[in-house]
Amino acid sequence: MAGNPYTESGERFRIPDMLANRADIYNLGDIIGDTKDLFELSLIENSLTANSTLSQLRNKSMDDLYALIRQVQTDQQAELKASHSQQDLQDYSSVLEKVIKVRDTVLKVNEAYIKSAAMEDSYRTEPAFKLQGSYRDMNKLVEKIVSIMNNDELKRLLHTHYESESQTLTGQAEANLLKYKELSQTLTDNEEKRWESIKTTFLKNNKLKGLSNTNEMGQIISQLMDFNNHLSGIQNALKKPE
Repeated sequence: MAGNPYTESGERFRIPDMLANRADIYNLGDIIGDTKDLFELSLIENSLTANSTLSQLRNKSMDDLYALIRQVQTDQQAELKASHSQQDLQDYSSVLEKVIKVRDTVLKVNEAYIKSAAMEDSYRTEPAFKLQGSYRDMNKLVEKIVSIMNNDELKRLLHTHYESESQTLTGQAEANLLKYKELSQTLTDNEEKRWESIKTTFLKNNKLKGLSNTNEMGQIISQLMDFNNHLSGIQNALKKPE
């Protein structure tokens, strides 16, 4: 059973027919059903041992862990079973608050990754997104979280992680990192312009896919598309108030 139907490269994972005919196949999405909250919680549960502060809490009381998670998410005072010092409670709450923010980003990345992987190339309006939000990503991020980190440091941690992950995609690194920044709402003005330029070029090339540069029809279509874009630019300029 695979929790994700896509491979590390973003391609669809397929079970060979000879194996599928001899196995029980289940759709994990159908099994999860209305248990989305449990899946989201599992990302935190599986990363507990990666963080020394959360490992300490886990060893004392799993019930207290769940109670503190609810407290961070709802601001309702937690009723704890084990004995904890005030400093420990502050550290637990601070780390869990950051872990939840990381978890939400990882989920957002994973959602975009699966949506992109499930899309046919001919329907794409932007380059395929191949950065993932897996348990492995979650563990690597949670390992580096400490209670004294501020929001800017947490954003840098996420950016550094996905910048490193994007480098494995070689020629697709820039587009994937810009897409991540769009998802996390951290694009600068220059990066936003660059991302729009990449998407425009990709859409044009995707429309001309299959036509050679030496193909006369391909050249004509390309010139018409450029001409249409220029007309649109002039039209938008004329609409702007003086």
